[in-house]
Order: sequence, then structure tokens, then C-alpha cells
Amino acid sequence: MTNPSPSRSPSSAHCAFVTGAAHGIGRATVLALLKEGWLVGAADIDTAGLERLATEAQSPRCLTYKLDVASIGDWQAALQSFHTVSQRLDLLINNAGILVSGDFESIDLARQLRLVDINIKGVMTGCYAAFPYLRQTPGATVINLSSASATYGQPSLATYSSTKFAVRGLTEALNIEWQRHGIRVIDMMPLFVQTDMVVGMDARSIERLGVHVRPDDVARHIVRAAQRARSHYPVHWHVGPLAGPLFALSGMVPGRLQRWIAKKIAA
Repeated sequence: MTNPSPSRSPSSAHCAFVTGAAHGIGRATVLALLKEGWLVGAADIDTAGLERLATEAQSPRCLTYKLDVASIGDWQAALQSFHTVSQRLDLLINNAGILVSGDFESIDLARQLRLVDINIKGVMTGCYAAFPYLRQTPGATVINLSSASATYGQPSLATYSSTKFAVRGLTEALNIEWQRHGIRVIDMMPLFVQTDMVVGMDARSIERLGVHVRPDDVARHIVRAAQRARSHYPVHWHVGPLAGPLFALSGMVPGRLQRWIAKKIAA
């Protein structure tokens, strides 16, 4: 896609690269970062959505890139192009993700494997492709979008929940492993967010817990996490009134009780 040249020197601005930027949390995050003066690479497979974002942003600091997160070639091309302008990568936000819901055996396997491609492989590929740029940038941060469904496996969201557990595990591992490179890796674990992903969702948990988190709420947490002092940050950021308590409770109660709670919420 064609991008305008930023009006300020890259060295004077923090630089972020956001996937799944055309809609929902990604879109809200791009706009929030632009408001804070960041140079932002907004990436998505939906080029029409990116054009709408760029029109709304009306900022030369918003650069757009077509990106299939499951493609290493797309990642390498987009990051190289962005780095040519930015000369640094302060923040990578692996936000792109999809959801399917319903009984595991009733969902076409190809659709479920597509979740794995985007939600897991996309995050892994992004971290791998961005590593050289992150390592060259002092104080670089990676923020992965996990989910409160990575607290305990969720009925009717089995594959989605599994992918978010994988994101949580990758985040925890790289948080330790990349510390020696000066890169911090954290994740966001929101409850259900008011995006197109939850429209028509077939899961009892959404009926019982409701959808009270907005994309802007998650974006605010992301910006706050990106700006927070490195010595005072959690690995997991919980968004939504119940997300933190549910996560804390999962570490305090026996496995049988965790299962009972999950069943009461989602089955």
C-alpha cells in the first residue's frame, strides 16, 4: 500500500507495529498511539479496512501495510519497509486474531486450523520476524493479545481458548528468554470485547458474563503498558472487571474447583 512520509524525524518518535489494525482492538490501538505521538505501522490483510483507518487517522505518522500474519514473507517485507522509515521498533503488538465458536466436533476442521494459523503461528512468526529490529532498539516491548479464556479451557471455544493458552505460554517463555536482549514481552488478557468477533458467537459464557469491555479499554491498557517503567510491570495484563479475579482465583484453588467454575460459567 502507498504511505505518506511521516512529518517528524523517526528518531524523535516512538515507533510501533500493530497487526489486525483495520478493526476492533487493533484500530483503537493505532488511533490511541497516534494520539500519543507515536509513528505507527498499521498492518492487516483487509486493505479496504486499512484505507478507512488511514482516512480517519489523517496522520502522516500512520503507515499501512497489507499483511497475512501467517506468512513469513509478508512479515519480512512489511517490517523491512516500516523500518526503512522508522529506523527502530519500540513496540510490536501481535493483535491479529479470529474466533469460531460452538461444539468442537460440529465446527469444520479447516476453520479451526485457520485459527491455529492466525492466532498461534501469526504471533510466533511476528515475534520471530521482528526480533532483529527489537534487539536493535533499546527498551523494546512486545505485547501479545491473549485472552481471559486462557485461564481455563472454555467449552464452545475449545480451539480459540487453546490458541490463547499458546499465546500466554509463548509470552511467559519469551518474557524470560528475551530479557537478556533487553526486550520485554507481555500480554493482554481481556474478557469478551465489543468487536465483530463476538457477533453471533455461540457460547454460553458470553450469555452469562456479557460483553462489557470496549476496544478503547484494551487500547488504553496497551498504551499504559507500553509506557510503564520496565521495573514495574506484570507479565499478564487483565482487562475487564472479572478478568483479574478469575485469573487470580485459578492459581489459588484446586483443579477440580477450577473445572467446576469453568463449567458453571460456560456449560
